[in-house]
Amino acid sequence: MKKIILWFVLGLLPGLGVADDLLSSAYADCMDKTGGAIPEILNCIAAENGAQDARLNRAYKAAQTHLPQKRAIQLKEVQRIWIKYRDANCKFYAETKAGSAATLRTNECIMNATATRAIELENLKYIEQ
Repeated sequence: MKKIILWFVLGLLPGLGVADDLLSSAYADCMDKTGGAIPEILNCIAAENGAQDARLNRAYKAAQTHLPQKRAIQLKEVQRIWIKYRDANCKFYAETKAGSAATLRTNECIMNATATRAIELENLKYIEQ
C-alpha cells in the first residue's frame, strides 16, 4: 500500500524526470538509488540544487565579466527579479496541504528553475555576439 501511495504522489509531481536533460548524471544516479524513499529523494534534490546553484553562479559571473557595463547592470537587476520570481513561484507549491508531496514539488521547482536559468545565462554569450 505504501508503494502505491508513493507512486501516486510522485506521479503528481510536476516535471519529475521531464527535466532530466537539464540535470546532472549524478542526480539521475542518486534518484535511481532512492528506492522511492522521500528522505533519499529530498537528499538527491538538495545535492543537485547545490550543484545547479554553483553552475548558475559561475554562469552569472562569466556573463557579468563579458557583457558591456550597461548590459551587466541590466543583468544584475534582471537576476535579482528572477530570484524573487523563482522563490515566490516555488513557494506556491509549499503552501498546500499536500505534506511531503508539497516539499518535493517545492524543492524540485527550485532545482529545475535554477538549472534552466543557468543554461539561459550560459547561452548569453551567443545572444550578445
